[in-house]
Amino acid sequence: MWATRDESTERHRAAYTGLSRQVALPDPRLHDALYERHRTPAAWTPYPDAADVLGALRGRGIGVGVVSNIGWDLRHVFRAHGLDTHVGTYVLSYEHGVQKPDALLFRTACEALGRHPGDVLMVGDDRRTDGGTAALGCAVHFVDHLPAAERPDGLRPVLDRVGKGR
Repeated sequence: MWATRDESTERHRAAYTGLSRQVALPDPRLHDALYERHRTPAAWTPYPDAADVLGALRGRGIGVGVVSNIGWDLRHVFRAHGLDTHVGTYVLSYEHGVQKPDALLFRTACEALGRHPGDVLMVGDDRRTDGGTAALGCAVHFVDHLPAAERPDGLRPVLDRVGKGR
């Protein structure tokens, strides 16, 4: 189930709470409480340069889409962190029943943004799943998968890449 956890909300919850249940907690209800906590905006920390970079892209008239392997709706997380105004579309795996690197997700995002894949830069942190977009002809820029505090300006190079035409 772990390999396909992001294909539905039910699978996601079952995978994460099942993993949690491998550890004894003082109260069995804590497994579900921890899962619910994971879904709150307070559990997520945007990279420090995210708002600036997304705002700069928007200022240049460049559409932004979020393509994510996730088993629940994360739009409220973006909204709570003030990032939602920069995002034109969300393509979430659980809403489509497939996970990255399936080309359906990337193609759906390109269509929603009104862009040909050859005109799109995919920014991701997983070479296996995010690299799937290259099969459509999108350029790919990888950022290091690090905690936010260890990557204060990890998205800034995207602005240089976009300024040079991908």
